[in-house]
Amino acid sequence: MTTDNHTELIRPKLQLLSREQRQRVHQYSVQILEKTGVRVESQTAREIFRKSGAVRIKNDMVCPSSELIDYALQTVASGISIYDRSGKPAFPLGTNQGNDCWFGIGATNNYFEDTATGEIVPFVRQHTQLSARLAGLLPNVDMLSTVGVPSDVPADKLDLYNVLDMLVNTTKPLVLLILEDKNIRHVFDLLSFLHGDIADRPFCIPYFNPVTPLLLNASTSDKMIASIDQRLPIMYSNYSMYGATTPAAESGTLALMNAELLFGLVFGQLVREGCEMILGSLPAAFHMKTMGSYYTPASYLLNLACAEMMQFYGIPHCGTSGSSNGWQADLSAAGDLWLNHLTSCIGKVGCAPFVGGNFDSMVFSPATAVLSDHIIGEARKFARGFALNDEQVNLAGINDVGPRGNYLTSEQTLASLAELRAENPIWPSLTLDAWRERGRPGAGKFVLDRTQELFDKARETSPESAETIRKGEEFINSLD
Repeated sequence: MTTDNHTELIRPKLQLLSREQRQRVHQYSVQILEKTGVRVESQTAREIFRKSGAVRIKNDMVCPSSELIDYALQTVASGISIYDRSGKPAFPLGTNQGNDCWFGIGATNNYFEDTATGEIVPFVRQHTQLSARLAGLLPNVDMLSTVGVPSDVPADKLDLYNVLDMLVNTTKPLVLLILEDKNIRHVFDLLSFLHGDIADRPFCIPYFNPVTPLLLNASTSDKMIASIDQRLPIMYSNYSMYGATTPAAESGTLALMNAELLFGLVFGQLVREGCEMILGSLPAAFHMKTMGSYYTPASYLLNLACAEMMQFYGIPHCGTSGSSNGWQADLSAAGDLWLNHLTSCIGKVGCAPFVGGNFDSMVFSPATAVLSDHIIGEARKFARGFALNDEQVNLAGINDVGPRGNYLTSEQTLASLAELRAENPIWPSLTLDAWRERGRPGAGKFVLDRTQELFDKARETSPESAETIRKGEEFINSLD
């Protein structure tokens, strides 16, 4: 028998749409834009469209031509390099989509789950600082998104304090959700004052939502223009509740949301040709009793389908993170997190920046973020697969051991000891007797214990951080 040294990587993969189906979705979306169009609130934005000469405008409705959509698809950047605050490469978006998915914690929560007491309390500035430092301690968290809406700072300067506290307390890339239109240029001024050039080796990504269905609101278009002027990559993501803001049928929702993303793409490329854009959707279902959103198997399918459309276009993608259905780091949360993170890692999802929220993203839960970090790590191991080659199969070693032997001292086993002996960072390996001796603890207790352990480390600050906070606060106060 002959062998060779050819290596095959065996990796699990999800593929929903054929090329023909992706082309059909695209055509449906183009028809929506050409016939129905999108309402554009801002006169400035409408003038940008009008100057292209390839749109039909009636009152505030804008219908781009298929030629203009093709132009935007040809000019947008297909790959984006994201850096950390120190200028080191953090991760690429677009270039390896379908092989790597990058995750972040945060998403403008109004409340915070106190790790020590379990109480739900109003979100305050200290919670941003602690959560940012927690993000730095979680190995599978790749970025920090705006975590919450602090209630203990002036409302008109809330965005500035949020960005200051995020910048100082983590070196990981930042996804910025700016609430007040007038603040966005002040935010860029603050970042430039404290960091220097923010466009060279970009570590912060402004994030924007249009209003579904089919409305480009003035706030979003104005903030997009300001960010593109800064030459920063931007995230443009729409949010749907199928059955309410989008059609109840999955295919109708997919076509409509894809149309909105193409419209945002066109606008961005008209503002500045070649600007870097990350497009995606946050699909969810509408709950008729609670009047809120929630995740379903169909919404996760839509998340994956949107990712495949962006890969089809060659555009970096951002998707949903599976956080919101839970009440704590509980069974409900874990189920959604596992389904989202695993399918994201074996599908075509580029990044999922909003992990850690419960109660429909109203409450940021550090314990949920810690649980999610663990799940992401396990999902990445699953998605990594394994190699098939002569060295890994090791026929000679199998022959040496023969029948009724064991592999405890084989070279392969000894080389893998670190992985084979690794302890689960949250749950210890307990026998039945050991579990009884500990008082029969629930699994959730260990999540809370691990979170508290990390939070104790997160409370540590440095003199350099305090000095940067002081300088940043002086800058913010000077804006009066």
